[in-house]
Amino acid sequence: MLLLLLAYLGGVLTLLSPCILPVLPFVFARADRPFLRSTLPLLLGMALTFTVVASLAAVGSQWVAQANQIGRWVALVLMAVFAIALLWPTLADHLLAPFQRIGARLSARADAADAAGRGGAGTSLLIGIATGLLWAPCAGPILGLVLTGAALNGASVGTSSLLLAYALGAVTALALAVWVGGRVFRALQARLGLGNVVRRVLGVAALLAVVAIGLGWDTGLLTRLSAVSTARIEQGLLDAVPDAQPAAPPMMMMAAGQADAPLPVEGTLPSLSGATGWLNSPPLSAEQLRGKVVLIDFWTYSCINCLRAMPFVHEWAQRYRDHGLVVVGVHTPEFAFERDPRNVMKAVQQLKVEYPVALDNQYSIWRAFNNRYWPAHYFIDAQGNIRGHQFGEGNYAHSEQVIRRLLVEAGQTDLPPPADPAAADLQGVATQADMGNLRSPETYLGHARAEQFASPGGQRADTAFGYTLPSTLALNQWGLSGQWRVDDEAGQLQQAGGRIAFQFHARDLHLVLAPGEDGTPVRFRVLLDGKPLPAADAGADVAADGTGTVNEHRLYQLIRQRGTIGPHRFEIEFLDAGVQAYAFTFG
Repeated sequence: MLLLLLAYLGGVLTLLSPCILPVLPFVFARADRPFLRSTLPLLLGMALTFTVVASLAAVGSQWVAQANQIGRWVALVLMAVFAIALLWPTLADHLLAPFQRIGARLSARADAADAAGRGGAGTSLLIGIATGLLWAPCAGPILGLVLTGAALNGASVGTSSLLLAYALGAVTALALAVWVGGRVFRALQARLGLGNVVRRVLGVAALLAVVAIGLGWDTGLLTRLSAVSTARIEQGLLDAVPDAQPAAPPMMMMAAGQADAPLPVEGTLPSLSGATGWLNSPPLSAEQLRGKVVLIDFWTYSCINCLRAMPFVHEWAQRYRDHGLVVVGVHTPEFAFERDPRNVMKAVQQLKVEYPVALDNQYSIWRAFNNRYWPAHYFIDAQGNIRGHQFGEGNYAHSEQVIRRLLVEAGQTDLPPPADPAAADLQGVATQADMGNLRSPETYLGHARAEQFASPGGQRADTAFGYTLPSTLALNQWGLSGQWRVDDEAGQLQQAGGRIAFQFHARDLHLVLAPGEDGTPVRFRVLLDGKPLPAADAGADVAADGTGTVNEHRLYQLIRQRGTIGPHRFEIEFLDAGVQAYAFTFG
C-alpha cells in the first residue's frame, strides 16, 4: 500500500517536470468542455494506455517496443489532424477528408455534442489513448523504482498496479490543472471574447508539440531539463521509506548481525528448482543441501561489483569445503547476452569458478529469495535456515565470521584460521575500488535506463541516428558520435568510426561491450582528454598504445590510472562497425 502511495505521489510530481509539456496542449484544448464527458475520459484513456504499454515494455518484449513506436507515429498523425482542426475546422473538413472521423470530428463533433449536452466521451477517450502513446515521462527515482521492479520481477498485477497508480497521480495533477485552465478559458471567452483566439493558440501549441515529439525532444532535451526538477523531492520520499529503495549502492554493506550477537533466523532456503540449467554440478535441491552450511552467491558475470567480490567467495569455497561448506553461485543475468549458457560457461571457465552454478535466466530463484542486488550473499545453516545476508561487495571479514559460526553450530571443529582480506592477491578487475576517488556512478547506455546523455537532440529509441559529441561535458555526462541504434539495453554502432565519450572521476573505467551480432571482432582505441591514452594508465584490456579488440560479450577494463586521480574526458573510437555498448562502471 505504501509503494502504491509513493507511485501515486511520483505521478503527481510529473506536473512539475518539463517532460509533461508536450502533452499539455492536447489536454488543455478540452479544458472548456464538461469534465465528465470530456476531460475525465481523456485523462483515463491516457492513464490506461500508459499503464498497458509500460507494463508490457518493462518486461522487455521487443515486439511491444516496436508496436509502441508504430503506435506513437499513428498517434502523432492523429494529434496533428486534431491540431489542424483546432486552427481551421473548415479547412480540415475539406483537405483532410480521409481523416474526418478521427481528425476534424475530434473537435467539431465534440463541440456539437457538448453544445447539445450529450456525447463527447468517445472522442475524448480516443484523444486520451493517443496522448498516452505520446507521453514519455522522465524516469525519476520513483518511476525508476517501479520500472526496475517490473523488469526484474516480471509482469504481474502488482507491477501494473504501481504503474497505474503513477499514471493516476499524473492524471490527478493534470485534472487540477485543467480545472484551473477551464475557468480561465471561460473567463476569457465571457469577458473578452477570446475563446477562438485561445483555441487557435492551443492549436499552434499542439502542432509544436507534435513536432517536438517527432524530433525526439520529449525524450532528449526535456529529459535532461527534468533531471533537477523533481528528482530531489522524489528521492526524499523514497528515503523516508528505506524498504522502497530500488537498488543498493555499489559498496553497500549489510551485516548479518553484530559480531557476538546471536544470528537471527531470516527465513528458510527456498527451492532451487527454478534454475534453467546447472554448471559444475548436477541439479541441487534444498533437501540435498540439508546438513551442510550453504553460501548462496547471486552474481552476473559482467557486474564489476560481483567480479571484485568473487576472489573472496573462491577463497571461502576452497578454505572450508572439507569442513561442510557448500557454495552455490546463482547466475541471474542483467543483460540479454548473459542469458546465453555458452557465454556463462565461458565466463565460469575464465574466472575459474569451481563450485556449482545455477543458471537463473527466468529470475525464479531471485524472486524466491526476494533478492534485489548484485552481488548478494545469503548464509544458510545446516537446518536450512537463512541466518544472515550481505548485499554488495565489502564486509568480507564479517561474512567469513558468519560462515565460521554456522560451521561450528553444525559441529565442525579444527577449522583453518580465517583468511586475511588485506592479504588477498587481487589483480585486474578484481582489485578493490578506490572509494576515496570514486565520484562516477554506474551508467547505462540503453534508452530504458540511460541518464546524463548529453548529445544534441537526445537519444532516438530503436532507430539508427547520426549523433554528435558536445564540445564539453559536465561531470558524469556522456555522449555518442556517429551512426548508432540505441535499444532498451545497449547502443549498437552502425558504421565504423563511431565514438563514446564520458566525463568521469575515478581510478578505473570499465565498459560492458559485445562484438557485432555475427561475432566479428571490433577494434578500438582509447583517448584521454583528447590525447592517446598514456601506457601507464591502460586498463587490463588495452594495449600500451591505447588500442584493443572487442571479441567477447563481457566487461572490459579500459582505464586504470596509476597517478593522481582527477576528472578526465574519456573517449573510445571504434574502428569497425557492429559493437554493442551496454554500461559504464567505475572503481
